[in-house]
Amino acid sequence: MSKSTKEHKKNSSSDISCTIITLSDSRKDKTEDPSGNYMVKLIEEKYELNSRFIIPDEKDSLVKSIEEAIEKDSDVILTTGGTGLDERDITVETVESLFDKKLHGFGEIFRLKSYEEIGTSAILSRATAGVYKKKLIFSMPGSPNAVKTAMDIIIDELPHLVHHANK
Repeated sequence: MSKSTKEHKKNSSSDISCTIITLSDSRKDKTEDPSGNYMVKLIEEKYELNSRFIIPDEKDSLVKSIEEAIEKDSDVILTTGGTGLDERDITVETVESLFDKKLHGFGEIFRLKSYEEIGTSAILSRATAGVYKKKLIFSMPGSPNAVKTAMDIIIDELPHLVHHANK
């Protein structure tokens, strides 16, 4: 770890609030949302869960949920689902159109880790991340294994990332 990275991490706070948004046309409540439930468990162990939404794969619903999360002062917005190739999968196009800055590294590392786990099917992954209104947005696939992979990448790095996003 570089000297500047150590310094940034030292000055970062773990007082972080998060919102989880599950996009699904079939899941209607938390009992049917294993990926969202997994994220809730991880977030509540280290940070604060500010809000949680389960919404249909619709652009307007996603933008409304993101704006509501920002109004509630969430530092991090985690989305799961809607990243596939189906016509109804709108997450990536929606969030990337909002980004002030894109975090290319998240998608790159996610696809590398996925490749190590599942092989060349990782090419289908459209996981993405960026900053919008000084808030971090991470969008990951809906499968529980994909969410675990993504959360392993970001969970401990959130204080450092939030520190930079708030500058």
